[in-house]
Amino acid sequence: MEKVAIISGTSRGIGYETAVKFAEQGYRLAIMAREEHDLLKVQDNIEGRFGTQVLVLAGDLAEPSYWNAVVEATVARWGRIDVLVNNAAWRTIDTLKTIPLDDWERTVRICLTAPAFLAKYVAAVMERQQEAGVIINISSVMAQRAGGYSPAYIACKGGMESLTYEMATCYGRDGIRVVGVSPGNVQTAMSGDYQDVKGNNISKQLEAEMNQMTPLGRAATPGEIADLIAWLASDQASFITGTTILADGGFSHNFNSYASKKLQFPKAF
Repeated sequence: MEKVAIISGTSRGIGYETAVKFAEQGYRLAIMAREEHDLLKVQDNIEGRFGTQVLVLAGDLAEPSYWNAVVEATVARWGRIDVLVNNAAWRTIDTLKTIPLDDWERTVRICLTAPAFLAKYVAAVMERQQEAGVIINISSVMAQRAGGYSPAYIACKGGMESLTYEMATCYGRDGIRVVGVSPGNVQTAMSGDYQDVKGNNISKQLEAEMNQMTPLGRAATPGEIADLIAWLASDQASFITGTTILADGGFSHNFNSYASKKLQFPKAF
């Protein structure tokens, strides 16, 4: 029996690459994003390359009616759900001093409430199937490493990790695994939209700073994160649940930049 996966935020970046990885493994895919024309391009690409079936489910994750509609449409099409990947996110770049309430509430709705209730509805389907299922929540290294900006997004990613542990405990006896993935710096559109006060894009400067703090010295590609997600969804990870896996090139546990290290130990670094 072919497995079925729902992936949010599938139009680009980690979500798109995850869809490709699952398609390579023969999954049928329900793909989610706000813009239908973007999803149709993904559908054409994946169906053309892999011959797998792709269901396009466009909508706004801030709208509660969309969450259950996605699950119902997927079950109506294929009768089952085996994997949910909560990947989609939205955020503004400001500080807690400047963020408007509307932006805070939209961020929380998309980045925390929507994943929670998508998981709730999907888990109910998995319970009825009485078969193992997997829910993967995409967090961020920023949940543990504050940057001083995007406060609602960072709060949601911290909440996503706590929610992962809660859901794993709630659904584990039903054979449902719930795992988090916490990427560090990744080459995506979201990591490329930082601007200074004059409107100049400073994303490359920030990436260089991150690279100086990262033992592997570079950003991840979306495909590298997608490889981890696909592995966690597989039977090879059958005893992994209730935890969040860091994929940050060593950034989180490094103390200072390699430029600083070279000042002290030029021959070592």
